[in-house]
Amino acid sequence: MPSNRHIERYVAPVEETPIAAVDAVDETQKASSVWGDAWKDMRKRWLTWVCLGLIAIIAIVAIFPQWFTSVSPMGAACDILDSTAEARPGHPFGFDTQGCDVYTRVLYGTRTSVSVGLLATVLATVFGGAIGAIAGYYGGWLDAVVSRLGDIFFAIPSVLGALVVMQVMPWGRNVLTLAITLAVFGWPQVARIMRGAVLTSKQADYVMSAVALGVSKGKVLMRHVIPNSLAPVIVIATVSLGTFIVAEATLSFLGLGLGDSVVSWGRDISTSQREIRTTPTLLFYPGGALAITVLSFLMLGDIVRDALDPKARTRR
Repeated sequence: MPSNRHIERYVAPVEETPIAAVDAVDETQKASSVWGDAWKDMRKRWLTWVCLGLIAIIAIVAIFPQWFTSVSPMGAACDILDSTAEARPGHPFGFDTQGCDVYTRVLYGTRTSVSVGLLATVLATVFGGAIGAIAGYYGGWLDAVVSRLGDIFFAIPSVLGALVVMQVMPWGRNVLTLAITLAVFGWPQVARIMRGAVLTSKQADYVMSAVALGVSKGKVLMRHVIPNSLAPVIVIATVSLGTFIVAEATLSFLGLGLGDSVVSWGRDISTSQREIRTTPTLLFYPGGALAITVLSFLMLGDIVRDALDPKARTRR
């Protein structure tokens, strides 16, 4: 009969897996399942494909407007003799009050509005998300300072604040300065949502297990807490993109947004309102492009929110 020493020779040692590692793997699989279920839910809705199709077209026009027209939106291509002239071959939308091709200005206005909205969204999401995650995870005086600072920005109307800031910007009124201005007043909302999501995630068992095993707070925050808190931030970022586009059009409409050298839907709407009785199409085309673009992003945000909401998924 073999002795215990011989038995130990043939029995492979069993490696114990840390509880934190198991919990982290389970949580990663759970997060992947949430995103997978959300995409399955989204792709079953025809409205998802409509929004994605419109956004794809808008993105292509914004990146490559020269593919759809060979006419310049301003400058020598504008002829005052064509002021408010009707549509004709090569100019399907007619001409504005300065004799510029409305179709071309609508196309190039897409680039401006989408650029401002996208850049402002990225800046607000990155900065607000980082501040909210740090404040929510570490808490204490840092959380109190960030919360009070956010309350101050919430008390300032974003459009009114942007009006003041754009007047004192030393770098001129361009896409970058306007995007930074909008992001300054947009980050508190992202920070508040990220903070709430982090407060929920840091109470999870896998986070407590990792901390108990000596994993640094920074690694826990970056590897586990933030990835599992991104869902509500993505939803608010999608909605904010449409909101920032509206804000850019509003400021340009008031004449305090982008400079005269930049084509903007808001500026075209402001110019065409004086001709609304005689030539209403001048207002219809830039206004329609603005409405379709904003509506596409807002509806996509609602779809993503419904897909990521566990309660909504349970009800369905």
